[in-house]
Amino acid sequence: MFGRLQLLRLLGKSERSMAWRVLDPRDGQELMLVLPRVQPADAALLQRWQTTMRQASRLSHPELAPVQEVGVQDGWPYAAYELRDAAPLSERLTSKGLAGAEAAQLMVQVLRGLAFAHEAGVAHFDVQPGLMLVDDSGGLRVAGLGVACEMAAPAGPALHHHRDAAERDVLAAGVLLHQLLVGQPALDEPDIGLVIGRLPPQGREIVRLPWTLAQPVADPLRAIANRTTDRQERQRYRNARTLLRALEGWLQTSDGDGGGPLALLAERLRLAGVLPASPGAAERAARLALMESQRTNELAEVVLEDLALSFELLRLVNSAQVRGAQVSGAGPVLTVRRAIAMLGLEGVRRAALALRPWPGPLAEPGAAALQKLVERCKRAGRAALALRPAGYDGEVVYLITLLQNLGRLVVHYHFPEEAQQIKRLMLPAPPAREGDPEEPGMSEEGAAFAVLGADIEAIGAAVARQWGLGDSVLAMIRRHPSTTAVHTPEGDDDILCYAASCANEALDALALPPQRVAGALQRVAQRYGRVLDIGLRDLQVAVSDLPAAPIAQTAPAPLDVMASLSAPAALPAAAVARPAPSGLRATAAARSPR
Repeated sequence: MFGRLQLLRLLGKSERSMAWRVLDPRDGQELMLVLPRVQPADAALLQRWQTTMRQASRLSHPELAPVQEVGVQDGWPYAAYELRDAAPLSERLTSKGLAGAEAAQLMVQVLRGLAFAHEAGVAHFDVQPGLMLVDDSGGLRVAGLGVACEMAAPAGPALHHHRDAAERDVLAAGVLLHQLLVGQPALDEPDIGLVIGRLPPQGREIVRLPWTLAQPVADPLRAIANRTTDRQERQRYRNARTLLRALEGWLQTSDGDGGGPLALLAERLRLAGVLPASPGAAERAARLALMESQRTNELAEVVLEDLALSFELLRLVNSAQVRGAQVSGAGPVLTVRRAIAMLGLEGVRRAALALRPWPGPLAEPGAAALQKLVERCKRAGRAALALRPAGYDGEVVYLITLLQNLGRLVVHYHFPEEAQQIKRLMLPAPPAREGDPEEPGMSEEGAAFAVLGADIEAIGAAVARQWGLGDSVLAMIRRHPSTTAVHTPEGDDDILCYAASCANEALDALALPPQRVAGALQRVAQRYGRVLDIGLRDLQVAVSDLPAAPIAQTAPAPLDVMASLSAPAALPAAAVARPAPSGLRATAAARSPR
């Protein structure tokens, strides 16, 4: 007996706490009793424990087990929780591990409870599978919150003490996720607290998912799980919310019925648009109002100054409603010139007025980061103009180069904090010892998986697909993978993709530390030199700050004539998509089918 409670069996124990299944003879109810492993040494420490537990027991959240009773028996403080139809998570695990989605759904519930508690100023102190109560329907509640608290007074400021305890909880949650996926305790140590003590900086052990598991793990989930226990402290999740967002993002994007990566963005796109109008939108709208009789290429130059307006016109003309009115077999529209001809000047004005003014919902740091990225994308687009083989429509090349950055632009606008996390994860770390090489950062793909649970390229492709752009365009607007060799192009689409990818990689090279820029540009020139017929000097000239040349190809008629021709049966021959000519050096007219 423990006071009036009958001890039935030990459910689990760690270095910091223990849990028992007990029977309350007053009503015949079975409870879970959680106690610290060490008794408070004196009345002051007992009082500190009771203060922590009063604070914890006042919290109410669906993923936190309600505290039924807090008390002290024979000098042992305890907290009691209802079991109902629940059992500890440790009793539901098998050696084969759980499927990725099931493990992630359980961890989402753990993290929701922890995040709520941390924001209320309470840490758990001993996240263990035996303290996670799972019912028959898969619902999970976190028990034992605060029971294993350090009863000694913190050495430093209380705020720092709470932050450190919360970070330890998040690391413990990562070790628990590892165990759920693998089916075995990390480092063959059942006590998660002891595992943490063997990880850097206290120890030298490494916890990473093995490549072969009984239950296959998707790459994004693998990146998330490995980041939770990364050997570099700076790469780990610092709070429960960031890990929670990554897992929720992966669950949304991996759900076959949830819309894929677009599920992350659907509501934000509806409220804030794809991008906000670039600074100076009012002046551009005024200029458009005075350009009634101008040629479409002159109007296009004004529109192309604003990425948001350019993308909005592409979205409008490629949407199902507009495309349904085109001639049978017409391909996607990939020039602002043709979009203007189809929508008319009034349609362009309406599109401009519908955009959110700069910077939308972004705060100052996010707006500055987005503006910097926009300028970098424009510079890449102009570099692609200089790198394209003769005869290819400059506006098509420019817009494809921009669209290869669509995912990055969207993430910077709608997920500014996550974008900065991704950037930090990609940075190399200084060497641990003098003379050692730098610790490499994550790849962009891995960092995006670890932060968002989705690939940035996939997010951009999902948005473009929603606009009505088909598979051939989606292939062009996906950058050629940096780890894949550049092969002989099979057609014009490959050439357009290579020209845009080369320009974007060159701009990435310019963003490296100065001592690494020359070598990186040389590698880009070597990768694409044969297929684009360029050398290092051509690449250096392309990325230099030369005077801006017109982007839009000269149009054959003024706007009012083009607008009158925008009916399906009378679309100009050069504006209608058709199969690409066989020669790669065809005339300009034949190279502007889009």
